[in-house]
Amino acid sequence: MTSARNEPPPVWQPECGHGTAQGLPASCRGIRVPGYTACLAHLDVADRDAYLASLAPGADIDHRGTPFTEELLTRLLDTLRDPTTGHPRLGQVQFDGASFTGPARFDETTFTRSASFLGATFTRTASFERVTFTSLVAFGQATFDGPAWFDGATFSAAAAFGGASFRRNAHFRVATFAGPVQFPYATFSRDVAFTASRFETTPWLGPLECGGTVILNHATFLAPVTMMIAARELSLRRTRLAPSTALRLRYAKMDLAGAVLEGPITAAAEPTRFPDLSEVHLSHRLRTGGPGAGVRVTSLSGVDAAHLTLTDMDLSECRFIGAVHLDQLRMDGRTVFARPPAGWRRQGPIPLRWSRRRTLAEEHHWRADTATHLFDMEPPAHGWQTGPRAPDASRSYGPETLAALYRQLRKALEDGKNEPGAADFYYGECEMRRHDLTGSSWAERALLTAYWAVSGYGLRASRALAALAAAATVTVAVMMLWGLPDQAPKPQITGRQVAAGQPLTLITDAPKPVNPAGPWADRVTTERFEKSLRITINSVIFRSSGQDLTTVGTYTEMSSRFVEPVLLGLAVLAVRGRVKR
Repeated sequence: MTSARNEPPPVWQPECGHGTAQGLPASCRGIRVPGYTACLAHLDVADRDAYLASLAPGADIDHRGTPFTEELLTRLLDTLRDPTTGHPRLGQVQFDGASFTGPARFDETTFTRSASFLGATFTRTASFERVTFTSLVAFGQATFDGPAWFDGATFSAAAAFGGASFRRNAHFRVATFAGPVQFPYATFSRDVAFTASRFETTPWLGPLECGGTVILNHATFLAPVTMMIAARELSLRRTRLAPSTALRLRYAKMDLAGAVLEGPITAAAEPTRFPDLSEVHLSHRLRTGGPGAGVRVTSLSGVDAAHLTLTDMDLSECRFIGAVHLDQLRMDGRTVFARPPAGWRRQGPIPLRWSRRRTLAEEHHWRADTATHLFDMEPPAHGWQTGPRAPDASRSYGPETLAALYRQLRKALEDGKNEPGAADFYYGECEMRRHDLTGSSWAERALLTAYWAVSGYGLRASRALAALAAAATVTVAVMMLWGLPDQAPKPQITGRQVAAGQPLTLITDAPKPVNPAGPWADRVTTERFEKSLRITINSVIFRSSGQDLTTVGTYTEMSSRFVEPVLLGLAVLAVRGRVKR
């Protein structure tokens, strides 16, 4: 595909050629005014006055390639001003290749036929506020060096901005696009705003490049649209999107807070550059080690996620609170969530580290806020990232709210067959329930704390195996020191001597095991260790050893036959949770 911006500049005949006679290096390329030998800018005063006097509101004008000053454009529009409305009214307009060196103000102008500004250059402000285009309007290859204002404009037919270059902010607020609007290969160096605009039949928006923010807040799309946008940020706050809308994005931080999704909507990170987009305003992020061309979602608050599919999105900064039907959200491809702080920390004399898992941004905000208030330390030192909140505002959510978020997103990941991700969110749910002082009873919190300590809620095999090893070590030590008797009890046969010919009664009795006595060092022997180890291994697989034990040993074996198989089962469950798909 060849970009139109690489084509040679058009030539209009007959050209004005002003300056050629004076030996200047460049002649004027403006088209001659009909009936004259020069363009409008270079007509002498009498000829210009005569030409302007011949015009009437609604007249067709052709001033391709003509250089316009602010004064010349104002005189032209004043000549075409409709006495009924007091606003300029133009017929077919051709300003292709024209240059506007001063502010170009077309405010409240009505274009009754097609308007063409192909390749035009606006050196300063270009203002088309409350303009009405009743037919095709073309700004292809136009260059806006100053701010561009199209606020309140009405485009009744197709509007083409293909290849246009906006060097400053562009404003299309409260505009109405009744026909398709096209921005293929348009470049916005700064922000472009379509706030509260209405798109009635626009099937494509882009591909376009924006070095700032593409603002579509409160905009309405009445028909499915495919947006192909490479931008720093994309704001879709309270935007109404029609069913089957597709968002294909690069680089952008996307805010969907309050967006109204009327049907299935897909948002995907585009892996490769859009054709013919240089991305000069964005690619420096790759050179400076930034996040690359990936797309980050910053908020889904207030969104009905039942119709939303996210593909290859970074959700590490996303705020989910306020969204509904999160359990039906689809997350395909590589989905990135925030991670707990890395490294070790101390809680008193004990070194600890946060378990590696996927976390929500809201948990980061809650933990950072809790650390600030409880421990009077800076959140960055604690490792959890702070979130946006007013300086005098209290936290509006707590562990109970976060547990519900984790529960819904866990269901969404389970439905997407992402079992490891769902396991992480189950961990987060249990963490929030453990910290919830209002919705969880003290007994539930105590049980969750024990569950967390011995196995990481059944999700940390290493912790369960460590607990199993610790329990087995304690069992072996207790058996060696107190559980095994000094000697194995020997059966004793007792009876009473009777007269010859009388029945003899003998009683076989096993004496009770004798508790070990003497120094502890005498009890730590290879033989006693081997017996204790055999008892412990049998307990792990829920078997009785059949060994004679003291009272302490009997109760120890009973306890180990209950605890150790449970810990082994938790370790197996944790492994299964990590490898299951």
